[in-house]
Amino acid sequence: MRRLLALVMALAAALLFIRPAQAAVPAGTLNVTSATVTAGSPVSFSYTTTSNNAKNWVGLYSDPGNGPVNQTYVGPSTKWAYTPGTSGTSSLSTTGLTPGNYVLYYLHNDGYTWLAQPVSFRVVDTAAPSWVSSAFPLRNGKVSAPYSATVAGLVRGNTTGLTFSKTSGPAWASVSSAGVVSGTPTAAGTVTVGVRASNSAGNTTDATVTIRVQSGVLVPQLKALTWNLWHGGTMVNGGLDKELKFLLDKDVDVVGVQENGGTAAQQIASALGWSYYQNSDQAVISRYPITATTPTVAGSAVAATIDLGSRSLRLWSAHLGYTPYGPYDACFGHLTVQQLKDREASSGRTGQITSIVSAMNGDLAASASTPVLLVGDFNAASHLDWTAANSRCGYGAVPWPTSVAVQNAGLSDSYRQAHPNPATDPGATWSPVYKTFTGGYGYDSHAGEPEPQDRIDFVHYKGPLTVLSSETLWTGNPSQTNPANNLWTSDHAAVLTVFKVN
Repeated sequence: MRRLLALVMALAAALLFIRPAQAAVPAGTLNVTSATVTAGSPVSFSYTTTSNNAKNWVGLYSDPGNGPVNQTYVGPSTKWAYTPGTSGTSSLSTTGLTPGNYVLYYLHNDGYTWLAQPVSFRVVDTAAPSWVSSAFPLRNGKVSAPYSATVAGLVRGNTTGLTFSKTSGPAWASVSSAGVVSGTPTAAGTVTVGVRASNSAGNTTDATVTIRVQSGVLVPQLKALTWNLWHGGTMVNGGLDKELKFLLDKDVDVVGVQENGGTAAQQIASALGWSYYQNSDQAVISRYPITATTPTVAGSAVAATIDLGSRSLRLWSAHLGYTPYGPYDACFGHLTVQQLKDREASSGRTGQITSIVSAMNGDLAASASTPVLLVGDFNAASHLDWTAANSRCGYGAVPWPTSVAVQNAGLSDSYRQAHPNPATDPGATWSPVYKTFTGGYGYDSHAGEPEPQDRIDFVHYKGPLTVLSSETLWTGNPSQTNPANNLWTSDHAAVLTVFKVN
């Protein structure tokens, strides 16, 4: 959510400016009543400090998490509460939290300086075990090649003493007690393996997994997704499990992540048994092994090399600046086309995409053998949508600089290739949640008007790939007034493109 992110990052920047170069050892205390909390019950804690402030606070973060490990902002807390005074007690709800490990941080004056050593606790679920999804595909296999994939992170409920076993499937496939599906496939085709999870209380839950066994190319079709997670999925109750189910149900292979929230990609990949590479905001998640990575470029992109068997793939995930926002300048401000271009430059997006494309030069030059994807939340409209034949907000053709730069670099817009007509297939990704403009960006007088719906999330590509399909996706009917209960965990639509790997 761009508006909330602006406030958070501005606060973080201010706090970083005033924070001393070396934080003192915290003199206060923070204690939890119990180190184990049943999901849905509050975690209660007590605190003491010599630094009394009305805006001292305790934040709850996942572990391994995006908490202020180095006493600086990394990502948003999942839950939080003010803790005024020099001592007291309080509690935080665990409703909507996925069972697992969490950390409480006791922090000073709306900032990230520790007032006490962090305290860990665990959320457990006493319900009978169940799968995140009861039927889902695993990564592809190949005839006569050793195969291995894990399902251990996909069971919820009471997982005490959890073990796994095989209930059905081909003779070559086995399921270890730790939830690893392995073996050496003997023939091509799609096979189904039944897997049972059992806890120490004698409860069981069954799932079926499918494996596409190839005789030739390991990954003949690639499903690539770009996904802004909306503060790491923390804005929606049960976000992690909803994210996992979506990825499994859509049979996604690779994901470019934005708004990683510190470690969301790590949590998703760990549950799936996939590979990942992340920074605080951008990440790459892959069903297939990541063999090399490129750290942050222009503060707005990361990249990873993914092993698809017979060839590799380079996947870049980008998240560009969000303000000023072009569709607001056009639809609310009615600026000239030149003013729109100037405002794009002042947003930083034009410079960011120029730096990213420049950093991609080597990959683009090698794309004939190693295909390249550039995906992400660009926070910018496309010149392929704002055309003379598709008037938007009274404009004809608008050469939005970000999309022009990507096209000039030789990359193709996969969604617009699959759907050439922007009038009949607009493909808007901002926003399935925000249908009404809530103000800000200098356009408060337009609050309450319809939110300009536009396509700002993209899957671009270059190299030996053929677009088979591309679609914008979300689940359920997202609510703007009560987003915490949405089935969809983001405020953006995701974009999923299916490629034939040539």
